[in-house]
Amino acid sequence: MRTYTLILVAALVTFSLRALPFVIFSGQRTMPAWLERLGQTLPPAIMAVLVVYSLRDTVDGGSAAAAGLIAALVTALLHKWRHSTFLSIIAGTGLYMLLLRLL
Repeated sequence: MRTYTLILVAALVTFSLRALPFVIFSGQRTMPAWLERLGQTLPPAIMAVLVVYSLRDTVDGGSAAAAGLIAALVTALLHKWRHSTFLSIIAGTGLYMLLLRLL
């Protein structure tokens, strides 16, 4: 019973936090300019941090570094070509795993 209660509380808090912006900024009320800027700049900044984090071990060189760089390049090119996040993530991850085994 305790587990179900914890799951229910976590689900309610998550839903409330996700619904809060829609409740606050619904109707005629507009978002502040700083929040608009944050909404435009934060997603590319987060992606840049994730790319740097993913490629952090490539400075050492070696086969794992080559596999990471090749897989990242293929992921970026595939996403640019097909505009499919799911496809690019699956293909990039699969290629990385394959290259780790082969190199």
